[in-house]
Amino acid sequence: MRILFLGALLVIFSSFNHSIDPSEKEGSQPQSLVFNTDGMYNAEFFDYIFRGHFENIELKREDMRFLMIFEQYLRAFGRQCPSYLPDNKVEIMEQVCAVEEVSKNIYGDVLSRVCVEYEWVGTGIYARPDLYNAKIEVENIQRADAVRTTMEMILDPNAMGNSVDLMHQAKGLQNDMLQIFEINNCNSPGVRRFEENLKLFALNKPSIRMDGSSKYAAMKKTGGPAGAQNYNKLIDDLVANQSKTWSFNRYTPGSISAVSILSKDSEGRPKSIKANYSYSGFGSGSQGWVQIDFEKGLPKCIYFFDFPTNCKTPNSSIVASYAQGGYGK
Repeated sequence: MRILFLGALLVIFSSFNHSIDPSEKEGSQPQSLVFNTDGMYNAEFFDYIFRGHFENIELKREDMRFLMIFEQYLRAFGRQCPSYLPDNKVEIMEQVCAVEEVSKNIYGDVLSRVCVEYEWVGTGIYARPDLYNAKIEVENIQRADAVRTTMEMILDPNAMGNSVDLMHQAKGLQNDMLQIFEINNCNSPGVRRFEENLKLFALNKPSIRMDGSSKYAAMKKTGGPAGAQNYNKLIDDLVANQSKTWSFNRYTPGSISAVSILSKDSEGRPKSIKANYSYSGFGSGSQGWVQIDFEKGLPKCIYFFDFPTNCKTPNSSIVASYAQGGYGK
């Protein structure tokens, strides 16, 4: 069952115009470029890519999540910004099942369906050829390492929790792709810089760097705020944001209660906070708990009662607002 579940995840992930002069890579770049990522699930990653600050990125190009992001970005641009693609655009291809093996019992009931042969078909969505070729290179790297990656997932003691988390990440990415070109112009210099650095990251090449620090990197250096904070509001915002990626349950906004600080650091800032919340699922209301662990005074991991050892990453925009005093009393 676990192998079938992981296979389903891979299916979910797979389905989901102007080049910059090479001379621009030399020296510091003008700071007039803007690429808005605020509120996105992957805001921190997008901002680091845009700025060319690859050293701050925890993801590797070999990671399944990076390929998922790259693939879905190309599809989002192809759907929402087709008029800005070059004349030599290429069609995005995908694998679909060509031959399926179906097992039935003596009564004719289907017990299982297994695809035994795949074929490549066009999606009707197009992309820049240089970006698409870079994505193919990442795919080839991952395909060569597929057996090891699959075995690691199967043998992972928290495999189910991490697999569910990957599904949450896929939904969070889907939400990002619905808004990315609503808050950024398809043909803006910021989008072009983001794409160029996305390609360079995929190809394991040096980035086109911008001066200054990302607010996400800066907050990790300074740490969390001192003084009284509205933890009820902070937890409510973090849980509400996470709930956008839930598959079945629906969070009840404003339902945070029984907030307790479990431990503090040497500066009096929380190290761990726990609270209760309400949600609805399958037609009935229920209550669960959430625990948030902090690092240097900033939310680091969110744990929910149903997967208490599975660390979910807090929304970086909310964390940045908290670091800047947005939740102070």
